[in-house]
Amino acid sequence: MPHVAQVSFFLDPRRRRPRELLRDWSSLAEVAEAASRSVRRVSVVQASAYADEFEQNGVDYHFVRPEGGGRRVSRTAAFARLLAQLRPDVLHVHGLGFAADVAALARLAPATPILLQDHADRLPPFWRRGAWRRGTAHASGIAACATEQITPFAAAGLLPPQMRVFEIPESTSRFTPADQDEARAATGLHGDPALLWVGRLDRNKDPLTVLEAVRCAVASLPGLALWCCFAAAPLRREVERRVAADPQLRARVHLLGTVAHERIELLMRAADLYVSASHREGSGYALLEALACALPPVVSDIPSFRALTGRGRIGDLWPPGDAAALARALVAAAARARPAARARVRAHFEAELATGAVGRKLGSAYRQLLDSRRSGHGAGAGAGA
Repeated sequence: MPHVAQVSFFLDPRRRRPRELLRDWSSLAEVAEAASRSVRRVSVVQASAYADEFEQNGVDYHFVRPEGGGRRVSRTAAFARLLAQLRPDVLHVHGLGFAADVAALARLAPATPILLQDHADRLPPFWRRGAWRRGTAHASGIAACATEQITPFAAAGLLPPQMRVFEIPESTSRFTPADQDEARAATGLHGDPALLWVGRLDRNKDPLTVLEAVRCAVASLPGLALWCCFAAAPLRREVERRVAADPQLRARVHLLGTVAHERIELLMRAADLYVSASHREGSGYALLEALACALPPVVSDIPSFRALTGRGRIGDLWPPGDAAALARALVAAAARARPAARARVRAHFEAELATGAVGRKLGSAYRQLLDSRRSGHGAGAGAGA
């Protein structure tokens, strides 16, 4: 079984200390711990404003500080020494946008296969594409929540021919289901159905389409209530004006604002449906958490949401920006037997998205890349998983 080093070159702009960073970036630990179930050892190497090393839940964490006020740990002597000390069998790099760092990594460990992990990365501007190609040329494979997310990069000629693509969620969730009535009593959430929104109020998340859909659905669902949790909210004033101007919305829309993470779990246990209108997502952490809580989703039909819901097997998908379609989907979802729907959601999560499932997918990808490298094949050795 291989030893895998998961590497993140992204330097936290808030300069949080390592243990605080690990707490706030929960997916960093969740992905590492998931992988640790299917490999011999996982080491996490994270760029940080502070150098530190410690073990947590069976994973070794190494926080490396850039030298001389720079921002690239890949150029530091400490990073080179650490890589020589760890001698991993596979390198798993978070993000597609670190071409120079990936090239440096390949120079330091030329015989080690590199898996790049998509995290909602966008196509680079034209003047950066040459450097981008030079970086991805060193990769043996790419992991993405949905294989369709890699298509634009391949179409732009930014990937080696026949690059292996592995469909693996960006993360998982430790949330669990619980008694809905108890969760409603604890949170005060109500509605028939009670819809839950978790995400920023911005153009990409598109809360205005959700408000219009709620207004349209009220004729069929007079008891409907929408509960919105959000932090960043560039559209907050526009949302508040829309709600205040419509009596149908004023009685049904509850803007909760920032909510503690542990309370999100309670709200997801209490709600009847999870709603999201995103036009683009790398994965969908809030959707993952909803599925972990057995909360049926009514979400926009985008690649990552299709993948997470099993192509809509355990939820309702609708075209982004189409309020009428969302209203119809809400009515259809509300009409289903709720205990059975929740059971199907949780069963799907356990099979495809829970820690063990994500660990198995990562372990399979690592072993395929390692076997391909050992047999003398490069990035183009076979089809994606």
